[in-house]
Amino acid sequence: MRKGNSGAVASAVGLLAVMLCVAGPASAQRQSAQEQRKQQTAQIPVCAKPLGTISVIEPDDAVNWWTGQQLPAPSKLIKVFVNKSRCFTLVDRGAGMAAAQAERALASEGDLRRGSNIGKGQIKAADYVMIPDLVSTNSNAGGNAIGGLIGGLVGGNAGALIGGLNFKKKTADVVLTITDVRSSEQVAMAEGSAKKTDIGWGASGGLFSGGGFGAAGAGGYANTEIGQVITLAYLQAYTDIIEQLGGLPDNASEANVTQALRVTKPARLLANSKGSGKAVRELDPGMLLYPTGEKDGQMWEVEDELGNKGWVNSAMTELAK
Repeated sequence: MRKGNSGAVASAVGLLAVMLCVAGPASAQRQSAQEQRKQQTAQIPVCAKPLGTISVIEPDDAVNWWTGQQLPAPSKLIKVFVNKSRCFTLVDRGAGMAAAQAERALASEGDLRRGSNIGKGQIKAADYVMIPDLVSTNSNAGGNAIGGLIGGLVGGNAGALIGGLNFKKKTADVVLTITDVRSSEQVAMAEGSAKKTDIGWGASGGLFSGGGFGAAGAGGYANTEIGQVITLAYLQAYTDIIEQLGGLPDNASEANVTQALRVTKPARLLANSKGSGKAVRELDPGMLLYPTGEKDGQMWEVEDELGNKGWVNSAMTELAK
């Protein structure tokens, strides 16, 4: 019996050793894949060509949690990603735009020198709008965190937890959304998360070195611990967003529905582009027409708001603003 038991024990030990040898490499492979993922998300992706023009703005209902942490608005952080990745052409809709509008106001009043070349029709349109936000997972919204929201300042114990940020544990859960400005469709959304122990990946990859953050007014995100955690979370979301947008059209303007036309003079909706045959209907100034994309010289095929289709002389219309 003892010999039999000893043999059974030896067999079991041998089998366990084999299992550990098999499991060891698999575990190492899994860990390597996880590490590879972290290394990839700690690097700003670079695109071969821009996916379009984009503006970055804060959400309308945003609480200025960043002021309590002496951080700039997260939109400045995202603009660093956009500039370094070359995935979008960035258009300013903030302080720079306000200054540009002030110059245009001076031009319209005749106060600028002749030949300044500032006027209408020069501002580049944004194809997309990107909004950085926090994941709404604040289970303590009715507790201590509410004190940190007063005055839009979050700091100390009162603001230890808000939305997707836990300042005490140094964790961040964020979200990025992209909206097509022409169709108002939300074309992409991605979440990102990071914690204090992930900071090493960003540091080893050189993410926080160099002057990119400071030059863009986002130095706090590279110089503070919570700032680095938030940076890694948003970078993970940004990387996923770029992967999602790989199928976007090369020209967002041409890919969208054609802008509506407004009738400027009394006209007729014709049955064909040659003007022969009976008119489909009379068109009054102010009516809206929707181009189908078909053109024959100055004649455009359109539909009215009742679904009538026909041709109209484009000289009798203007783009509806």
